[in-house]
Amino acid sequence: MTILNTTLDQNQNQNQNQNQNQNQNQDQDQDQNQKPDHEPADRLLPYPDADLLFVTELLPRQERERLAELRAFFQDEIRPLAVDHWNRGAFPFGLVPELGARELVRLHLEEDSSLFAGLARMELVRADLSIATFLGVHSELFTSAVKLLGSDAQRERLLPDLISLRKIGCFALTEKDHGSDISRSMATTATRDGDEWIINGEKRWIGNGTFADYVLVWARDTADDQIKGFIVEKDRPGFSSKLIENKIAVRIVQNADLTFDNVRIPFENWLPGTKSFIDTNGLLLKSRVWVAWQSVGIQLAAFDVAREYAVKRLQFGRPIASFQLIQEQLVRMIGNANLTLSLLVQIARLQEEGSLTMDQAALAKAMGTTRMRETVALGRSILGGNGVTTDFEIAKIFADAEAVYSWEGSYEVNALIVGRAITGISAFV
Repeated sequence: MTILNTTLDQNQNQNQNQNQNQNQNQDQDQDQNQKPDHEPADRLLPYPDADLLFVTELLPRQERERLAELRAFFQDEIRPLAVDHWNRGAFPFGLVPELGARELVRLHLEEDSSLFAGLARMELVRADLSIATFLGVHSELFTSAVKLLGSDAQRERLLPDLISLRKIGCFALTEKDHGSDISRSMATTATRDGDEWIINGEKRWIGNGTFADYVLVWARDTADDQIKGFIVEKDRPGFSSKLIENKIAVRIVQNADLTFDNVRIPFENWLPGTKSFIDTNGLLLKSRVWVAWQSVGIQLAAFDVAREYAVKRLQFGRPIASFQLIQEQLVRMIGNANLTLSLLVQIARLQEEGSLTMDQAALAKAMGTTRMRETVALGRSILGGNGVTTDFEIAKIFADAEAVYSWEGSYEVNALIVGRAITGISAFV
């Protein structure tokens, strides 16, 4: 009996120790699962930010910390509302004051290092392309134009409200019948009449066009046949805008058809730094690089969704991420993203040196968006049938990628720019 009692006592002690260990393990698991509110849901995964090459380590500590703060804001405040607004084609106007308070417009005004600005814009696209496009059109195209090509009086009058997002701008270049050939065939005109200009014409696909306070319209001066930039306030008689509906991409962006019917503006609304279409090159160079960064953000967004889905989705009793074919697809996705990101790191270096050319910007846009197309297709495939509904987010990302592939010069146009650069022969018609 003594031996039996001793054995029972030992078993009871062992069971108590095991229960204590299990409780401790459960407590540890709970502590590990209680992530900070600002952390994305996938923080416990390896390489949670998908930065396999540690590109962010190229930034100084202060910029790394600021990038992490912006990423958290984008993921927590913008990404959760994106799908619903995208489905409805509605713009979240309530978000604008917060974007202004964070001075995100300055990301496009060359006030930070080129690498930091690029990575920050990439992270915004990663949360949602539409909101990033709204901000980029206002900042990269309109506000930058005022800063770089405007008069001192225009900068003093307009920039404070533009940077704070109290006023919104849009950029009206493309026309219904003229896209890639706009520099040769622009139909919109500006005619000098004393101390005024009279603007006539139509523009299409103008982001922010339904609600912008200011329109930077590009028109051909009837006096010298040169294309110049003019600021038109939205309340000018003869100006009207109409929302473009039934889009399959960037549905939050309020693209519009704009009409200028004998719109009169003061002479001083002409941007004096615009004397010909050549003067747009600086803006278009920057915007082409911006779109190349968009291609990275879209790829990372697709990877985030596909990886999280793959590790949670169970088939045949285990996560589909454990299957070889799924892992191969995920590797191609993150490989494409990091290859494009590496190209953009070099582009940022050239920007810092002031030596970036349109040839290099066109290469980044063409190659980045080509990799992007494959990446989003792989992500959509990993989700199977769930990949064709926006309920799982990837369908929105997949559709949005087509807009990035098309704007700021189609793949074909950018390829011809690079082709001309490497052969010395222009293949443009």
